[in-house]
Amino acid sequence: MILVTGGAGFIGANFVHEWLRGGRSPVVVVDKLTYAGNLQSLTSGCSGSRPTFVRADICDSGTISSLLECHAPQQIVHFAAESHVDRSIRGPEEFIKTNVVGTFTLLEAVRQYWSRLPESARSTFRFLHVSTDEVYGSLGSADLPFKESTAYAPNSPYAATKAGSDHIVRAYHHTYGLPTLTTNCSNNYGPFQFPEKLIPLMITQALDGHPLPVYGDGSNVRDWLFVQDHCEAIMAVLDRGRPGEVYNIGGCSERRNIDVVEAICAILDELRPVSGKSYRHSISFVRDRPGHDRRYAIDCGKIKSELGWEPRETFESGLRRTVEWYLDNGDWLRAVRDGSYRDWLHLNYGDADR
Repeated sequence: MILVTGGAGFIGANFVHEWLRGGRSPVVVVDKLTYAGNLQSLTSGCSGSRPTFVRADICDSGTISSLLECHAPQQIVHFAAESHVDRSIRGPEEFIKTNVVGTFTLLEAVRQYWSRLPESARSTFRFLHVSTDEVYGSLGSADLPFKESTAYAPNSPYAATKAGSDHIVRAYHHTYGLPTLTTNCSNNYGPFQFPEKLIPLMITQALDGHPLPVYGDGSNVRDWLFVQDHCEAIMAVLDRGRPGEVYNIGGCSERRNIDVVEAICAILDELRPVSGKSYRHSISFVRDRPGHDRRYAIDCGKIKSELGWEPRETFESGLRRTVEWYLDNGDWLRAVRDGSYRDWLHLNYGDADR
């Protein structure tokens, strides 16, 4: 049995699909179902076995302890987190509660559960914590990519709370011997991503005929990782990673934000053309967000050499698959974009969302 926290979110749902497609052990999904969690993401296109779903908050220690005793997982993959930088700037408290206090609460319940297991089960147990490259801060254009040894320098409330959770996970391994693993990934994209992040936001804005808001001059650089590649990397770490270790996971696809947006426009011009103009004409540069990191890049050398993983998708193939998925899944998209989503768009981007 494997327990997945945040399994109704973007990366979590994709991971559950990939896990069950591989005919692996049964899955229990624990998710609070905040705005970014969606049960439809777990059930959409699902054939064969389905996960057991429990709606719960990782900050609820009693419920988490009961779930561990009831389901007796041998592996835990911890996705549950508040994850959007813009929201963390406007409301950091929820990020501290979920990312720091929630991770601590989960770890403490897991430590107590793990300590009561027979020795053979304790030695094979794994707790995998999914984190982000944003904990490392910002790179200059000539700087070498982030390595696992890069010093932490988080620049947003989101990144700071993820850095805090990383440190707590590390401490639980070194202090208590809990067999933990940590992964730090670059920017994910693909099916089921809530349309507040750059790629699905641009797709949905374009399809609605609205401006495409790009922060600053659009020159911020990110390393883009297709979500299914990420899920395969997590499974490799879970299967073969060394307890106590950190593994960086990247897509080896650095792109400027403006280049990503223009690539989306080009695919939409081909697949969903609008008479007389390109979607590029809707690009609108908006005021940059505070503390906007200039560049992220990941060195994947450790996970490649130790575990034999590297991404399968190129950015071009992954982006096309992503655009096609959003074009084919209008019902899912309409279901997640309620009034609160539109209010948030207007608050964050102002008139650029109209």
